[in-house]
Amino acid sequence: MTPPLRKFLVIASVVFAIAVPALQMGLQLGLSAGEFAGDGNSTLRAAGYAFSIWSVIYAGLIAYAVWQALPRNAGDPLLAQIAWPSVVAISGCGLWIIASSADWKWASVAIIAVSAATLTLALIRLVPVRAELKARVFVWWPLSLLAGWLTIASAINILTVLTATGLIGGTSAVIAGYVGVGAVVVVALLVLHAARMSVYAIPIAWGLVAVWVAEKTAKSDLALEALIAAVIVGGYAIWRAAAAPR
Repeated sequence: MTPPLRKFLVIASVVFAIAVPALQMGLQLGLSAGEFAGDGNSTLRAAGYAFSIWSVIYAGLIAYAVWQALPRNAGDPLLAQIAWPSVVAISGCGLWIIASSADWKWASVAIIAVSAATLTLALIRLVPVRAELKARVFVWWPLSLLAGWLTIASAINILTVLTATGLIGGTSAVIAGYVGVGAVVVVALLVLHAARMSVYAIPIAWGLVAVWVAEKTAKSDLALEALIAAVIVGGYAIWRAAAAPR
């Protein structure tokens, strides 16, 4: 990918990811994200405040788009290699809004799962052990933050769709809730072990705490699992960061 094409695609994907939800909300097109989730959130819920993290994610993506477009970074080989995975994942954020507003349940699962896997695997492969502070702030932190949120959102989205389509319910839904939280922890720990990208853990721990807040009254055992999971993920990320070479 040539630098001009890379710059255009990254900027276009960020604009698309931010513009689509704004237009969907402003024009009230189809279902809102909350309405889509509400159709099947009886298995596993996160408190609504958790989604405020998108303001931080969007700010980071804008910073990433600007940074990679600077002339000084035209020849950066890592930016060239992370470009396609980032475009796929960032564009997926806008595509997910389109799918959810149209109530395309399984399309939403495919979009968010592919977005999460593509970006996370690329970060594991490419994130540098050492990077200058500006590169961390403007590239690796924003993309790690997005990858972390997509990871936990994928689990919740899958459970939401399975519940809404009637594939799980009753006892199976209870089991699926525990498995969903456990799966998020396993994936997070594997990613954190494979690459030192502690920022990846922030949205995952944030989301797990939001699950605890949402479920602590109705499903106290599941809520406790989510809270313990948040502590484990956060603690391991801090340990990995402290052990990083200086």
